[in-house]
Amino acid sequence: MRVATLVSLGVVLGALPALTAIENNMAAANARLGRGVNLGNALEAPKEGAWGVTLQSEYFRLIKEAGFDTVRLPVRWSAHAQTAAPYTIDPAFAERVDWAIDQATTHGLNIVVNVHHYNELDKDPAGHLERMTALWSQIAERYHSRPDSVYFELYNEPHDAFDAAAWNDAIPHLLAAVRKSNPTRPVIVGPVSWNNIRALEQLKLPESDCNLIVTVHYYEPFEFTHQGAEWAEGSAAWMGRSWTGSKAEKQAVRESFESAARWGQESGRPIFLGEFGAYSKADLESRRRWTEFVASEAQRLGFSRAYWEFCAGFGLYDPLAKAWREPLKAAVLGESVR
Repeated sequence: MRVATLVSLGVVLGALPALTAIENNMAAANARLGRGVNLGNALEAPKEGAWGVTLQSEYFRLIKEAGFDTVRLPVRWSAHAQTAAPYTIDPAFAERVDWAIDQATTHGLNIVVNVHHYNELDKDPAGHLERMTALWSQIAERYHSRPDSVYFELYNEPHDAFDAAAWNDAIPHLLAAVRKSNPTRPVIVGPVSWNNIRALEQLKLPESDCNLIVTVHYYEPFEFTHQGAEWAEGSAAWMGRSWTGSKAEKQAVRESFESAARWGQESGRPIFLGEFGAYSKADLESRRRWTEFVASEAQRLGFSRAYWEFCAGFGLYDPLAKAWREPLKAAVLGESVR
């Protein structure tokens, strides 16, 4: 969120309070994230390749050459670590994450490294907080000397038993583990209910930690974006839903995003739209329209953004044809709204 964008945001949402130096730093860090894409279905699968995606060096080059600034790397660390103390992460798996970070850095991309799909944690937050904290201690120490183009994200989409009270209680523990070795690195944190914008009001962040960026995810209307998605119950009945860009459809997006922007303004926290996308079972033109408008609203309000995802069911890139799905790529990049 550039300072100029903050000024324009003040026009949209009302007068802005003066930014502190640290808030300016985080606004700049968020602005550097810019336009991104998730490298999904790879390292957050139970095993890389199990969901059809194995990361390739070529992917990082393609993403950079297309004009993206950032990749977000979902990682299921919990599937590759001991289940008893000291919860040591498998060295071979950690080296694979090292490789991905190296690739991003070499190709001039920022990279967001998160903890993703720790399913046991969502079911029993109290029972797994010690292990989660140990994972972050190891991750943070491992990457403490990496450049500031490497961002950390505490946890993807807390949900189920990981309600607001449990998540707000966990955040200081996890941040303390990170801050021992990375006192000023930007850390990304989102609300519960799958990082839902409507849950922002329940998010409580330590006031003493100003080096934070807040993330939200957006997949609304869900019956459009997830029609035919095999993991979404009842999604077969949603087939054929379109998104025409009607006044009402656009207003629903605006209202959601402006509420997030207002929360960020009042809280002094920049906003990263960490996931948004529409599944491939929807018609391509509706997907393009929706994606373009969501990206344009994010741009208007100063959010950085990362599309879900690169080359699987939501993919911008067809790995078999070795070609971009150009309408979707252009919509995400939003050259007309930069």
